[in-house]
Amino acid sequence: MKRPGKKVATDRSFVVALSRGLDVLRAFHPNDGLLGNQELAARTNLPKPTISRLTYTLTKLGYLTPVPRFEKYQLAPSAMALGYAALANLGVRHLSEPYREELMRETGGAVAVGGRDRHSMIYFGQSRAGLLGVQLDVGSRVPIATTAMGRAYIWALPDDERASLLRELRDHYGNRWPKMRDGIERAGEMLARHGFTISAGEWQDDVHAVGVPLKLSDGTGPYAFNCGAPAFRFTEDRLINDIGPRLVTMVRNIEAALGGAAPQSKKTENKKLKAGGKVARVSEGIR
Repeated sequence: MKRPGKKVATDRSFVVALSRGLDVLRAFHPNDGLLGNQELAARTNLPKPTISRLTYTLTKLGYLTPVPRFEKYQLAPSAMALGYAALANLGVRHLSEPYREELMRETGGAVAVGGRDRHSMIYFGQSRAGLLGVQLDVGSRVPIATTAMGRAYIWALPDDERASLLRELRDHYGNRWPKMRDGIERAGEMLARHGFTISAGEWQDDVHAVGVPLKLSDGTGPYAFNCGAPAFRFTEDRLINDIGPRLVTMVRNIEAALGGAAPQSKKTENKKLKAGGKVARVSEGIR
C-alpha cells in the first residue's frame, strides 16, 4: 500500500491525515484477525510513530478495538458498519443475486461481482456452492492485472482512466509488468471479439475464469462479473465456447434490468481492433 503521491499530497484540498487513517483501516484483510502497530506500519509504509497515533485516534473514534493482551487491534463494529452500509447501497449486488445463483447452478462455477479497490478487485457479491479450490467470498480481493474480472474492469473504463490505471500498474509491478501488460492487451482483443475476457492459470495455476464488465448509465461503476472454477472443470475450450457466452448473456440481462446501456454490436466492437484502434492506442503509452 503506497502513500499518497507528491502531487496528491500537495493538493490543498487533500487531507493527508485522513488518507493515512483510512489506509490503516484498509490494511485489515478478511481472516486477518489481529494486527499490531508493526504489521500495520509494514502494510501501509507509514512510520511506526505515525501508526501509533493513528491507531490511538481510531480506537478513540470507535473504529478499532484494542486487544491489550497481544498489543494488537481488530476492526470495531463502527468500521464494519461502513462496509455493510456500502453493501446495502449497491443495488447491483442485490439485483444480480438470482442471476448469479442460476448461472452457478447451470455451470458448476463460482459467480461473483466486484469493483475496484486500488490495484485489486474486491468481491461484494459471491455465489458458490462449496466449490473445491475456489475459496473467495465477499470482501476478498483479487489482482486487477491477472484476473478475468480485473481485466474486464480495465477495458470498461473510459480511455483516460484506463491509461492512468495502466501506468499505476506498470509502476507498481516493475519488471513483472511486461508479461501482465501482454495479458491485458490480449484481454482487450478478446473482449472486443467475444464480449468476455479469460484468465487461464494466469492468476493461480489451478483456477480458470471468464470475466464480463458491467456498464451502467447512472454514473456508478463500472463493475465486473466473473465465473470461475478449478482448471480441470473449466477447460480453456469450455471457457470460450460455453462459460463465456453464458456470462455475457447474464450480464446483459442485468444491465437491462438496471436500465444500463445497451451492449454494443459485435461489428462496432471489432472496429476498435483495427490498426490504430483502442487496444493499440492504450497500450502504446504503457510500455
